Amino acid sequence: MQTREPAGGARPTSKDVARAAGVSQATVSLVLGGKWPGRVSERTAELVRRTAAELGYRPNLAARNLRLGRTRTALLVVPALTNEFFARVYAGAAAVASDHGFGVVLYPSPEGVGPAKDPFASARAALDGVIASSMAAGALDAIRGTDLPLVMLDSDPSDPASAAQVNLDIADGMRQVTDHLLGLGHRRFIHLASAVPSWTFEVRAGALGTALRAVPGASLLTVPAPLDVSGAREATERALAGSGPRPTALICDDDILAAGACKAVRRLGLRVPEDVSVTGFDDLALATALEPELTTVRLPAERVGEAGMSALLAVLRGDTPAPGALPVTLIPRASTGPAPR
Repeated sequence: MQTREPAGGARPTSKDVARAAGVSQATVSLVLGGKWPGRVSERTAELVRRTAAELGYRPNLAARNLRLGRTRTALLVVPALTNEFFARVYAGAAAVASDHGFGVVLYPSPEGVGPAKDPFASARAALDGVIASSMAAGALDAIRGTDLPLVMLDSDPSDPASAAQVNLDIADGMRQVTDHLLGLGHRRFIHLASAVPSWTFEVRAGALGTALRAVPGASLLTVPAPLDVSGAREATERALAGSGPRPTALICDDDILAAGACKAVRRLGLRVPEDVSVTGFDDLALATALEPELTTVRLPAERVGEAGMSALLAVLRGDTPAPGALPVTLIPRASTGPAPR
């Protein structure tokens, strides 16, 4: 099909389509906007579509959005860009957004889990909605104001400020870890807990404590650590060098903490998993870069982003997204083994 360029080689407009098809601009807008049924004949609609294709016409989305008062843009707020998990959440959200003609702007909160500053002169003028991953809704007050819909990911479901929520079954993930280690005979545990104040880490601690309280003879020492390798290594070294029987399993809130824990075990002249088993959470690329490879809980980060963007689109349509937690999966690898005798 050959296209007929308007005079001067300029980008074709709806006026050019209307002139070439012999119809009004209003008719072109109805047809190309998908609002023609019952108002324009099928024959005319087909003529307009064919003419637009021949001319190479593409709607000016920026102008259309200004007329509609919509930007077709969502803001994804994350605590940091240094964690692979959030990059994968973004990839999932961006894929769904693209399918619906939306864009996603990724914004790391300067203060970590909050509060976050408005990255625009006015977020309400620049955005259609906000998605926030692993943050408290109150941290987004400066961005969303009172009239931007907010979808929370991996966040407190009791927070009333969000229009929709997408959560992972974090508690079940920790139960899977606990069952795995108990099945290997472990009864003395260290919980290397993230020192970051976040709902998702509180759930991990709660689920672990609940699971082990029901096991006769089980002991649990909780050791907070910064969410970085060196801080986790130092915290683990102090915990393992303490008095009393040595714990045989380290349950870590995150794969990054687990990497630090593995370094600490080796520095103390011990072996993973012969002397101490180590588990992580997230299943980052780091998990298989470690030696031995890390037993961890796989979180479907891309699916979280996809579900978050789908929930925001549903809210913008006036629908109520269905509740429910996404399942997580324990991935057993070589960093866990039978408890030492």
